[in-house]
This record gives sequence, structure tokens and C-alpha cells, in this order.
Amino acid sequence: MSSIRLYILAALAERGPMHGHALVGLAEEEHVDEWTDISVGGVYGAVRRLAAEGAIESVRVERLGNYPERQVYAITESGRAQLGELRDQMLTELVWRHDPFDLALTRSDPAHLGELEDVLRARRSRIERRLEEHVVRRAQIRRYLSELEYLTLAHGEHRLRAELSWLDELLEHLDDIVRDETARKDTP
Repeated sequence: MSSIRLYILAALAERGPMHGHALVGLAEEEHVDEWTDISVGGVYGAVRRLAAEGAIESVRVERLGNYPERQVYAITESGRAQLGELRDQMLTELVWRHDPFDLALTRSDPAHLGELEDVLRARRSRIERRLEEHVVRRAQIRRYLSELEYLTLAHGEHRLRAELSWLDELLEHLDDIVRDETARKDTP
């Protein structure tokens, strides 16, 4: 699944033909990098790939003032079909990325189990700061977001709160964890 493909195809379907710079501007205006996995800098490359695949096509070249010429793209019928498929796929499939922290945690060095509390508290502190920043930023950009985008952005806050809750649970059971891990490492 490719969020950036969905974003570009949907933008062209909803707003009509645009050049890459306009798509980048739209993505920045909508702050998509704050509530999706899209990197605004990846728009140009994705536009080239979509054009090469025939999902979008150049409909004209535009030049305003001293700015360079820009290819203006429109979505094709093939692109509309892809857009529908991507929407269906992304609305129905569950995507959950595993956090590498989990693997590192389960492979803790027995000689450093005494440092585990500091590691967990430091991670908790970083996540708490990120949550605070997220809440402030969400309030700052509220006026630029639709109701659905605003509530979608809240999804990130809920995920961060869940992570804090999980870390609190680990810290609550830290003595048991250290005891269990020490026993496992001592058993041949």
C-alpha cells in the first residue's frame, strides 16, 4: 500500500489537474506529514512513477512569470481505478507496524537489566514530550483541517497514550520482569 499514491491520485481526482509543485503545496497546506506516513518531499518522485505507469498523464505545460516550466498532470481512467482499489484496500486492511523496541527489549543484555528502569523511563519521557507536542500542534493547525482530518490526527494521540499506558505497566512489573529474565538467562 502506498499512501502517497492515494494522496496524489485523490488530489487530482478531487481538485483537477495540477503540477508537482502545486501537489507539494497542497500537502504542506494540509499538513499531511503530521497525520499520515507521507513525506512531502516524496511527492515529485511519486508523480514521476505514476506518470510512467499511466495512472496520471501530462495534459499541458505551464509557465508563470520567471518560474520554470511545469508539467500539469491529470488522473487517467487507469488512475481512477487504482484510486478506488487503494481506497478500498486502505480502509479494509489493518496495518500495524512492529516497533523494533519490542525486539530489543526482549533481547536485553542480562548484565544490564539494572538499567532497564532508566531505559523505560527515558522512553516514556520522550513519548510524553511527543504527545504534548502533538496536542499543541494539532490545536495550532486546527483551522486548516477538516473535521475528519482533525479527528484522524487524534488517532496519533490515542496511540501515544496507549504506548504510555503500556510503559507504565512494564514499570509496574519491573521487579518481576528482572527476576524472570535473570532466571531465564541463568538457566542453561
